[in-house]
Amino acid sequence: MDKNVGGIDRTGRIVVGIVIAIAGIAALTGYWTAGAVIGGVALVIGAILLVTGTTQKCPINEAAGIDTTE
Repeated sequence: MDKNVGGIDRTGRIVVGIVIAIAGIAALTGYWTAGAVIGGVALVIGAILLVTGTTQKCPINEAAGIDTTE
């Protein structure tokens, strides 16, 4: 798979991924009372955003024919 995530899309995925992952960890450790299920889901979504942002490859973009690289 070729790189298809770049520019503001990449930066946004990394920043939002970090924020969502931190919220998930906070929920799982009890610092935020959102519950374990919400915390787990947030952690997974945050991790997916971080991975797609750092690797610059997104299978959903690939399937949809979207390329945000510069």
